[in-house]
Amino acid sequence: MTDPLGLIGSVQRPAVTRPPVGPGQETGPSFKDVLKANIDQVNRLQQDAEMAIEDLVSGRRDDVGKVLVAKEKADMAFQMLLQVRNKLADAYEEIKQVRV
Repeated sequence: MTDPLGLIGSVQRPAVTRPPVGPGQETGPSFKDVLKANIDQVNRLQQDAEMAIEDLVSGRRDDVGKVLVAKEKADMAFQMLLQVRNKLADAYEEIKQVRV
């Protein structure tokens, strides 16, 4: 049976479109676009891992190792995203305390 996950064998970076560059602006994707692309990738990893678990339970897959790797990869990606959220929340709280 083929691997429906697609992300187990290779690491793929999310595709991010670049905004138009005007005078005085730096080139590169915006923070919002990068964050959204990474959230979408974490979501895809979690959906693929859940599908792999369902396939394993229903008997359509028999490669337990790859399913465990997919689940761990999804968990690790989510934990990383959670840490980014925590750092952003800390930075926001720090900025709120700045007196003008």
